[in-house]
Formats: sequence, C-alpha cells, structure tokens
Amino acid sequence: MIKITLPDGSVKELAKGSSAMDVAKSISEGLARNVISAKVNGTTVETTTPITEDATVVLYTFDQEEGKKAFWHSSAHVLAQALEKLYPGIKLTIGPAIENGFYYDVDPGKHVIQKKRPQENWKILFLDPAPSKKQLFKMASCFLKQKAINQK
Repeated sequence: MIKITLPDGSVKELAKGSSAMDVAKSISEGLARNVISAKVNGTTVETTTPITEDATVVLYTFDQEEGKKAFWHSSAHVLAQALEKLYPGIKLTIGPAIENGFYYDVDPGKHVIQKKRPQENWKILFLDPAPSKKQLFKMASCFLKQKAINQK
C-alpha cells in the first residue's frame, strides 16, 4: 500500500501502482468523470500514470488553470491528427495551449482548408490526454515539430 496525501492534508491508502484516476475514484465518481490531469510529487502526469511510492497528489479539472492547460494541450494534438488525416502532406509546426485555448500553426501546402467538409470525411481520433515525449516524436511529421519537442 502507498499513502497519497491530498491538498487538504488528508491521506488515502491505495494499492501500489494506483493512478491519479484511482485517487479521484476513491474521492467521488463525479471527480473521476471530470479529472483531466494530475500533479504527483510536483510533476504533471497523465491520469493513468501508476504511482509506485508515497506521494502528494493534486487532481485537476477544467475548473482549474492546470486542467485547462492540459485539456487545451491535448486538444491541439487532436487537431493536428485531424488535419493530417483530412489534408495528407500538410506541414505541422507548433500547436501550443495559450491563455484562453489553443491553436495549431500549419503550412497547408497545396491544400485549401475549408470551413465545412462533408461529414463522411471526419473520423473520431483518440489520443492520450497528455502524450509522452516518445508518442509526440512518433507523431512528429516534420523537422520543425521535432525541434520544438526537443526544446521542452
């Protein structure tokens, strides 16, 4: 068992290897439905990352600044995947979360990006809420994007 210390000072005992999501579930199902990211011993992690030792855990929802940043960061990656699927060969550069949302800087090349596309062209894309550096490199399709990832 490991001891999880929460921001209010309370301590929960959970099985070694439990995740931030497990911590959220132990508090309430509502929190578990809304948790976006977490900080474990001062490091931001995915909600599925195993916790293997006693830790201080902070859970973030969209109501908190850290939760918004995680959501917008992940949303930028989903946008990038959608653009790559819809416009093969598009060049992606950076897609940062910003103060009130996110964007993705792209070079469309020969493509004309339309406001509306036929519904049959849209696909549901799934991506980890906070991709690891290795996953980001795998997704990277151009030198500029890889360079930006390396600078983090």
